[in-house]
Amino acid sequence: MPADMHTRIRDYASRSGEIIREDPGVREAVTGATIAFDQKRLQGYSEVDADGWRRWAEGVKSHTLTHLDRYLAGAETQLEANGAEVHWAADAAEAREIVMSLAARHSVKSVVKGKSMVTEEIDLNPALEAAGIEVYETDLGEYILQLLDEPPSHILGPAIHKSLQQVQELFTDRLGSEPGGDPDTLARAARRVLRDAFIQSDMGITGGNFLVAETGTVALIENEGNIRLTTSLPRVHVAVVGIEKLLPRMADLSGFLQLTARAATGQPIGCFVSLIQGPAAHPDDDGPEAVHVVLVDNGRTDVLAHEHAWEALRCLRCGACLNACPVYRQTGGHAYGYVYSGPIGSVLDPGLLGLHEAMPLPFASSLCGACEDACPVRIPIPEMLLEWRREAQEEGLTPWKERAALKGLASVATRPGLYRLAGKIGSRLGATGVARALPMLGEWAADRALPQPSRRTFRELWREGIE
Repeated sequence: MPADMHTRIRDYASRSGEIIREDPGVREAVTGATIAFDQKRLQGYSEVDADGWRRWAEGVKSHTLTHLDRYLAGAETQLEANGAEVHWAADAAEAREIVMSLAARHSVKSVVKGKSMVTEEIDLNPALEAAGIEVYETDLGEYILQLLDEPPSHILGPAIHKSLQQVQELFTDRLGSEPGGDPDTLARAARRVLRDAFIQSDMGITGGNFLVAETGTVALIENEGNIRLTTSLPRVHVAVVGIEKLLPRMADLSGFLQLTARAATGQPIGCFVSLIQGPAAHPDDDGPEAVHVVLVDNGRTDVLAHEHAWEALRCLRCGACLNACPVYRQTGGHAYGYVYSGPIGSVLDPGLLGLHEAMPLPFASSLCGACEDACPVRIPIPEMLLEWRREAQEEGLTPWKERAALKGLASVATRPGLYRLAGKIGSRLGATGVARALPMLGEWAADRALPQPSRRTFRELWREGIE
């Protein structure tokens, strides 16, 4: 992972608790937005046979991943037949070098970008800017964060941690909009800047929601229309796509477009779906003169080779697991310290970065299972979290105090007499503050008021009879 992005996001991760304490509105904004997204997902799922669709999607993606070499080769052949140029990037550095070389080849001075997690992953914007190329994020949420020089905090809604008032103040200061503007007014202020960028930019850069191997088609889903402009107005379009985004057949795409939209926003389908196969066939046709597809590995083959982690590559980047997660709602995305946050980040990041680098993300979960219930491709996130935790324990990556505490707890819990005695002692000492000195519990209680325990144990209450 590039050092600059590592430092930037880890800085937000280390400051996340401080940010939430200083601005309680962050937690309120994140909680409100994720609950709204999740309710829309539930409504969207209720309108179809969601379980049937999810089982089908799981099967298609698992089949594709277990035959990935064949489908990647087929996609390359079809893309080249369509007139696109295909590039292979083993890691983030190579992906950046490819895009930079394309910018130099096409004499690019300015770039417009659609929202893309993989370009965040490879830290593309700083590389372009260092070369003197102007970069405009065209998704409204991404554009807000670009003005603030902040990383995104959510896969679907990158700026959900920002309140309306914060965006109003930002746009008044940076774009000269009227103070206190409503969302439509703010969108118009951004549009004034971005419309000129669309017209003047030499290159458009996007990710890719899906890449259909059968036809060599890059599919993009959006609600704002900015991606459609990004892929059609500039002379050059570059799609940076993770190698796991493959679908075998065009017939598969319609189901995935609908399922992804329902999981993400509850919509039957995204407002805009763009299907990119290649450049304009004739000079008078709409579309770019050149289309390049950069297929990025950057740790994905390592994840695919992992006995348990490979299923995380089914992820559609819909954000449903983040919206359903009670931990994410309390912390926001920056606390996870990497581009992919929430439950999917906790199981994907250890594979992409290495378990040592991703600690303690596998432990950032209550294992409630809400993420698996929400996932449109049925990724078994709780099971994968337990596997990463087991590997962390085996590699000695957890704090020694925690290992000792859990070993002691296991010893007490498997001896009934000792367990009853510990319960009595705990019920009497819990209110004295002694608990704050205990491993794990003390850290948890550092910023919290401890609940007052009952003077009588559960067993005592049970013997007396409770209604």
